[in-house]
Amino acid sequence: MSSDQTKTAILTAAETLWAERSFGEVTMRDIVAAAGVNLAAVNYHFGSKDELLADLFISRTTVLNRERFAELKAAELEGGGRPSVEAILRALVGPPLRWCLSPDLQRSAAARFMTRASVETVPPIKKIVDKEFRHLQRFATALRLALPHRDEVDIYWGLHFALAMIRQTVTDSERLKKLSGGLCDLNDVDDIIRRIVSTAKDALVGGADAATPLARASGFRKS
Repeated sequence: MSSDQTKTAILTAAETLWAERSFGEVTMRDIVAAAGVNLAAVNYHFGSKDELLADLFISRTTVLNRERFAELKAAELEGGGRPSVEAILRALVGPPLRWCLSPDLQRSAAARFMTRASVETVPPIKKIVDKEFRHLQRFATALRLALPHRDEVDIYWGLHFALAMIRQTVTDSERLKKLSGGLCDLNDVDDIIRRIVSTAKDALVGGADAATPLARASGFRKS
């Protein structure tokens, strides 16, 4: 195999294995055997298992964020440079939920790998998540334009809330299903996206005309 083919084979093998088993359980020996290469090839291209995991995570999140940005750009064009709050949130929420929950995608190795990355807190991925958040600034900027009178702190809390709902829905949907006695349909991805977008929008817009956080806090103390 060429160098590029070898690297691709290693990434594909690692993703397939990590889609099925925990990050800690899969060994370099497992990856080497599945890829049909030797250990020297893995060390040459990635250096270590942690670096291989980080490289794979970055490649997948890059593709995911391209989808998000494409939807956000379309919303900006439609809104004349100022998309609606709903359109912004849909661009943020839709791609990851479709990746991980759509029936035609959720069985793919990429989707299962990304789901595991949401569940398992491991240093290589946590380091990337803690450091690489510039893509989220684009959504924060769009929300500030859409809600010019909203306190900036509230914008970030609303964005954080939407991201938390994505993660919780992907990682713990079974609990919601049991808690609701089956009322919450977790097979209808479009409905899941609609509900999360609606809830996040209410959190951002519902109190947009309310007092500042400091005034609200003062009022609370007086009551």
